[in-house]
Amino acid sequence: MSPVLLASLVLTLAAIVALAVWTGAHNTKKKGEGSNAAIVAGVIIGTLVGGSSTVGTAQLAYTYGMSAWWFTLGAGISCLVLGLVYTVPLRQNGERTLVGMIRKEYGQNIGMTASVLNSVGTFINIISQILSATAVVAVIAPNLGIAAAAAFSAAFMVLYVVFGGTRGAGVVGIVKTILLYVAMMACGVLVLQKTAGFGGFVDMVKGIDNPEGVRFFSLLARGAGKDLGSALSLLLGVLTTQTYAQGVLSARSDAAGKAGALLSAFLIPPIGIGGILVGLYMRAHAAAYPGMTAKTALTTFITAHVPPALAGVVLAGLFIAAVGTGAGLALGISTMLNNDIVPRLIRRKGLTSDGQVRSGVNMDALGKLWIVLVLAAACVLSCGSLGDIILQFAFMSMGLRAAVVFMPLLGALWLPGKADSRWILASIVLSPAAVFAGKLLGLPFDSLFLGMAVSAVCFVCGLAAKKKA
Repeated sequence: MSPVLLASLVLTLAAIVALAVWTGAHNTKKKGEGSNAAIVAGVIIGTLVGGSSTVGTAQLAYTYGMSAWWFTLGAGISCLVLGLVYTVPLRQNGERTLVGMIRKEYGQNIGMTASVLNSVGTFINIISQILSATAVVAVIAPNLGIAAAAAFSAAFMVLYVVFGGTRGAGVVGIVKTILLYVAMMACGVLVLQKTAGFGGFVDMVKGIDNPEGVRFFSLLARGAGKDLGSALSLLLGVLTTQTYAQGVLSARSDAAGKAGALLSAFLIPPIGIGGILVGLYMRAHAAAYPGMTAKTALTTFITAHVPPALAGVVLAGLFIAAVGTGAGLALGISTMLNNDIVPRLIRRKGLTSDGQVRSGVNMDALGKLWIVLVLAAACVLSCGSLGDIILQFAFMSMGLRAAVVFMPLLGALWLPGKADSRWILASIVLSPAAVFAGKLLGLPFDSLFLGMAVSAVCFVCGLAAKKKA
């Protein structure tokens, strides 16, 4: 690695961390002020567009081509629905968390169960972001080792969110979005230059050794069941994840929350195009890069073809992309723990009988401790035998969250008082179990379809039972 590239990377990372810390400190003086549309978009994009949208997209495109677009395309569609359909009902509910809305409607026990299972689904995606970040670290310091690279990545996640908070994540999310656009668009343009334009790129892809018969230009290259299931996972997963809801809930008005979500919907999908172009280019020229794997396709391309000064900025942007997503998800888990689980578990000490925090308990400090513990656990597990198929982890995580929260939240927001809580509990427990069972059975379609079918049946039964009563 050239000194210019290394210096550019270090300076960019230092500037981003300093911005997050400064913004978080500055925000403590302005408590009570809501975020504008740009900050809301920064929170959403800063968390949603991470390693899966960049490193993971290039990785999947290396093998399957255009079907790798589903993460950013699905993310854009989900933000569109979040802005047009969900923002106003979420803000009018009055609760700070999605699980809190479910608890308010169906009771404490159901809220606790949903919070635990939703946190598990979110936690899986944090692991995928640490794995994405280590792909960048591996290029910067190839001899560092997976454990040290994961620890380094997790430490940056702690700095990003513990000292920055939601507003810090939003401001850095804006910077990160700009960096990613520069990075992915620059990489895409370089690929087209090297292949003499789009026509040359198409001819290059057609010449790829393809004994499996992969349809590289199809959005359904992995099969309709799998790719449409991934799209559904994205759509429902975003609508049921605390961090994205937190973005619109933190807005200063309904209009700002809606505008921030719609801005995200417009900005996210193009980011995936650059990753697809790079993934296919590296697949066609794999022989020129001995030792390269699909996971390192994007980072290898950057170090080999992007000018050193810009390459440092690009690598820093990719690293912060994974770091920001992992940190934002950890913040979401921390918020759920502090609002949905801790008050129920420690009522006898530090909380009054109605669950309100006494002044002697520093919940902000406790929230930061949760973030550290969650990221430490994810760091340990990312070094184990869970594997490193980045998008598979991300899509599975989205699917689990959707199976747990989607139907109960739908009932809480639009059909309050209409469903029997016992059937809602059955939905929360059985639907994620069905997702796992479908994965183990190796169904020919995404197991989220099975999970959502179970959830829908339970919900309909709950509506019927309540009507009878």
